[in-house]
Amino acid sequence: MGVQKRADGKQAAKASGRLESAPLVGQPHDVLAGDREPDSPAVDLALSGTVFFDIVLTGLTAPPAAGTEVGAEGMGSCPGGVANLAVAASRLGLRTAVAAAFGEDVYGDFAWETLGVQERVDLTASRRIPDWHSPFTVSLAYRGDRSMVTHEHPSPTPQEEMAHALPQARAAFVSLGMEHGVPKWALDQADKGARIFADVGWDDSETWSGSVLEQLRQCYAFMPNAIEAMSYTRTGSPASALSALAEYVPVAVVTDGPRGALAVDQCSGECAEVEGLVLEAIDTTGAGDVFGAAFIVGTLANWPLDQRLRFANLSAALSLRHTGGSLSAPGWADIASWWGRVTAGQSDTDRRLARDYGFLADLVPLSWLPTERRRASATIGLRT
Repeated sequence: MGVQKRADGKQAAKASGRLESAPLVGQPHDVLAGDREPDSPAVDLALSGTVFFDIVLTGLTAPPAAGTEVGAEGMGSCPGGVANLAVAASRLGLRTAVAAAFGEDVYGDFAWETLGVQERVDLTASRRIPDWHSPFTVSLAYRGDRSMVTHEHPSPTPQEEMAHALPQARAAFVSLGMEHGVPKWALDQADKGARIFADVGWDDSETWSGSVLEQLRQCYAFMPNAIEAMSYTRTGSPASALSALAEYVPVAVVTDGPRGALAVDQCSGECAEVEGLVLEAIDTTGAGDVFGAAFIVGTLANWPLDQRLRFANLSAALSLRHTGGSLSAPGWADIASWWGRVTAGQSDTDRRLARDYGFLADLVPLSWLPTERRRASATIGLRT
């Protein structure tokens, strides 16, 4: 990769103004280019999971109640589920591979083309399943949070079977749960050098089984939110939860929404806590996945822990400005646009952010343009 000029100050801000209304994403920017060797893994991040077809409704006039109908100001359709983290990682420059089932229906066609063609996600380990319809989720965004309604049937082809066909990667991402341990495909990846990053889903039973903590001993990093972290560790604060998690896993991260994030990396000997970024929020769907993808990017690139947390916070905050989980994820043009505005700003907040995020000056390429990669549109297959 050739040497690029860097975005800084007024020049980037001027370009930012021209593209303010554009659906920014930007060309791929390979932050791992300097570490790639002929014998390096062909893939940076491997994932397996369910790809949903998501319809996201935003700007609800009121929360839905039994027997009522409410209006929504915005609507977006996009791939969801494991696609959220996969798209976010790919847009930030990681070579990403997914093993998932795709229905042979219009929704499956859309998700397959969006991930495999538009977002450059490797789908060689994924399968199209005849006579099986795509899993479906409706996400209702209201007052900074969201509720979801999902319909799905198990894939006739087990995920574990597909996941074993994933190429060797630098990192594997898994979602932990009580019913199963760390999947064997991820452990096989780890045996060959991959680092396992994990999160955990909401426990509907609210028992918060200790078996999940034991699974962390097979992982490299764990990235729960504050409620999950405190619930599983039976602690009363994010900081106490972080200390407890560090007994199980080398890298522990606790996210706390607009309040920021805190982490400990026992491999590098670092501890860090950073403030959150409060930007305009339209839809929170997938923000946690975007945070996770950005943190993985920074970790694989060997950035200091505080920079990894700030980059993840920024990426998640930028995703809130658009509708839809996967296609709201920022690319390097979005990051460059934000950085340009901050470095050109004159307020105390701008100056503080310019100091805190100064590492972006060495990362953001100056020649950035919007790409053909879309945000979530209200519907699919619209004839024009």
